Amino acid sequence: MNKLQKKLGIGQGRENVVNKPTKWLNAFEDSDQLADVVLIDEAHLLWTQGKQAYRGKNQLDDILKKAKLVIAIFDERQILRSEQHLTHTQVNQLMRQSDEIIELKHQFRIDANDETVDWIESFVQGEIKPIPEDDSYELKIFDNVSNMYEEIKSKNNDSKKGLARMLATFDWPFKEKKSPSNGEKYWTVRTDGLELPWNLQTASTADKRRNKGLSWAEADYSINEIGSTYTIQGFDLNYAGLILGPSVVYRDGRVTFNPAASENKKATMHRDGVDYGMEHLQNELNVLIKRGVHGLFIYAVDDALRSALIKASK
Repeated sequence: MNKLQKKLGIGQGRENVVNKPTKWLNAFEDSDQLADVVLIDEAHLLWTQGKQAYRGKNQLDDILKKAKLVIAIFDERQILRSEQHLTHTQVNQLMRQSDEIIELKHQFRIDANDETVDWIESFVQGEIKPIPEDDSYELKIFDNVSNMYEEIKSKNNDSKKGLARMLATFDWPFKEKKSPSNGEKYWTVRTDGLELPWNLQTASTADKRRNKGLSWAEADYSINEIGSTYTIQGFDLNYAGLILGPSVVYRDGRVTFNPAASENKKATMHRDGVDYGMEHLQNELNVLIKRGVHGLFIYAVDDALRSALIKASK
């Protein structure tokens, strides 16, 4: 029984009530029985190719064949990896196959006015507008990343401000279950004088025991780490300090992306001979920039992007 099932208190004593997709599909593989209702959160994260224990070609297609009714929460702009990729044509085909589509148009995570929400959306799409005034949401640009980290720690220590964490685009090396070849203890984000470990590396045995059952964002030790899409997607922060690494740049008056500067190989690798790196990195930005409920702090490594953001804040 996984953490979500325990937290919700559902399906006590029953299997296959809350499960990861591959395990659920394998459990139903040799059965003629159909599930009555399947609810899929973050359906855009399902695999669209065979991988590891999954032997099919598209997890969503296979789930549809094993259920009478499927309710899927799907956001094309949160597809992050080549192994999850669907073309726009495939997404449109999926929509046409659906009996009913409910489009969610409003961003409820961000407690900001319409102008601030529009600024964030426009930035993801490549446009930097003047930063609007907003009494309910703190959108702040930094020209010093260490100062941004100090302010994030200050927000986190203030019981009235709540949970605050540092995040970054995946532009610095990290290899799970491997140590850096240079003899250092952690895979680290290094930029302009700041050095912090990537997520899920620093917890001691006592830390793990004390934070048992909590997500990375909720764990107290993670204030000393930097989160990625792998640990923050689907979670909220009150304040997010976002480092835009060298894969996010400003060229010819537009925000754009440089896949060659990204360390996220699962996002930049080709799929069926096609390069979707630019699209996936834009989606990575889309996920990271919308984690803060009450505030967003931004530092850009690219000099031109940082200058454009500072100009927009004035």
